Amino acid sequence: MAAERESADITRDLFRTLNRFVKPAVKAGLGSPLPVGLGAVVLENTGRVSGKTREVPVLGFRVGDRVIVSTVRSDSQWLKNLEADDRAAVWYCGRRHAASASVRRGPLNVVTLDGHDDPDPGDA
Repeated sequence: MAAERESADITRDLFRTLNRFVKPAVKAGLGSPLPVGLGAVVLENTGRVSGKTREVPVLGFRVGDRVIVSTVRSDSQWLKNLEADDRAAVWYCGRRHAASASVRRGPLNVVTLDGHDDPDPGDA
């Protein structure tokens, strides 16, 4: 049990460190998907317990204003946050795009983020 916890802590710390470097580059537009294609995006949502804004870089498949992301990790906090509150935003091409999330659980957990034209104060 202690070895599993230590492994989980190491994995969490590794991702946090990696995200500190990757997130700003992706938010600036590096690796963004074309209007149809795969690329790096930053998913933004609200923590279900803390109420704080959370951001995580992920790979997404974009089709116009829709971005699809997935994970095999059922314990991903960003996934649980989107299940609690479907309001989200996706950063690509150097801009923040407001979106609504739809979560489908399974062996591969899939989140569909549909962009919308609501005013986006984070875009200013």
